[in-house]
Amino acid sequence: MTRMLAGGLILVLLAAACGGGEPPAPATPSPPPTPAATASPSPATTGDAGGVECPYAENADPSGEIDIVNLRDDFCRDWPDQDWTRHTVPFGQITRGCPIRDCILALDAPETVSTTGRYGVARFAPVDAVDYDDRLPIAVLRIGEVARGYPLHILVVHEIVNDEVAGVPVVASFCPLCHTALAFDRRVEGDILDFAVSGALRKSDLVMYDRNTETWWQQATGEAIVGRHAGFVLEPLQMSVIAFRDFKRAFPGADILTEDTGFGVTYGRTPFIGYDTKAFPPYASRVIDDRLPALERVITLEAGDTAVAVPFSTLREIGLAHVDLDGTAVVVLWAPGTASALDELDIATSRDVGSAAAYLPEAGGRMLTLAPAAPGRFRDEETGSLWDVTGLALSGPLAGSRLPPAAHSTQFWFAWTSFHPRTLVWEPSRPAP
Repeated sequence: MTRMLAGGLILVLLAAACGGGEPPAPATPSPPPTPAATASPSPATTGDAGGVECPYAENADPSGEIDIVNLRDDFCRDWPDQDWTRHTVPFGQITRGCPIRDCILALDAPETVSTTGRYGVARFAPVDAVDYDDRLPIAVLRIGEVARGYPLHILVVHEIVNDEVAGVPVVASFCPLCHTALAFDRRVEGDILDFAVSGALRKSDLVMYDRNTETWWQQATGEAIVGRHAGFVLEPLQMSVIAFRDFKRAFPGADILTEDTGFGVTYGRTPFIGYDTKAFPPYASRVIDDRLPALERVITLEAGDTAVAVPFSTLREIGLAHVDLDGTAVVVLWAPGTASALDELDIATSRDVGSAAAYLPEAGGRMLTLAPAAPGRFRDEETGSLWDVTGLALSGPLAGSRLPPAAHSTQFWFAWTSFHPRTLVWEPSRPAP
């Protein structure tokens, strides 16, 4: 688990960030998959990129955020079927992590995709059957009563997993540059799409593409930004990042992604050594909101036009945050004991950055008032039940109950505000003088 990744793979990932690696043969499209529910569209914008020609520097972002256009002819040749006339963002905002698609190889769960290629296999096992370090960070996808774990020490290498959970075709994704561990429903306009790494970046964030139509999708938002589906937004699914110890205790019947991917790679070490202690992230816009350090981890919440970020540095001090999210009460719980996936070479020995998750404070038909009881433990005033960071009641009258998750994500501050510039920074209430 903690042995060295293949040296070449580390060097490639370091050079390419959210894009890099030996390119496989292009995926071969198969017949359209079985129709399913559609994603909710937003109006697509038709650009003026000059027919189907590759966009050049004259399409640079007029805002001046990025003045180096890396979307050049050698990159575009890899996308002969792309419809460059359909795009929702200026091409000048798009840069290259590497010059070719599939530079990082996604993983496909068996019998969940309709396209082929030199992708890896996503195999799962019961959580109690794997021997992962207690502190390893796990991205946990929850759909109804079903939970599934995607370890970041695997996602940091592959970034995308095509899967099916509780009957829903899903894509689990992780962009190390932004610390965005996000999941989406893969159904769009009656089709099930298969996702992979495009090699492009926008605002430091991974640009995914679907192997069915070659549309480019912004991982941070789920929006299609270039190609046939431009303007559509994937339905987000709830994904939190917690320590393996907490995942195993809270979801004993869950499955988790294993290291048996078919690549013969030994996982457990990061190619992004010291990344999350940098003062300024690479590939980022020159304009960064300075209310918090760029690489501060935040829990992000959004409702309508209201977006709130709760800094981990604040949570570390107080343990719990009560947030009024546009009239809805949300509680954010924090626990120590989760290693960074972007710090020391050996992830299991990396510094403790903690973990956090957001919930609606209700269970057993009543609203609850929670307060810290011990590090990573919380007690409600109404029943005296003890809760953990996963929203599980460990003891008391409500033992075994779970708090309903509130939609949230864990991201770097600069990444979130790149797409949500009007975000409010949550601060503890101060008593009146």
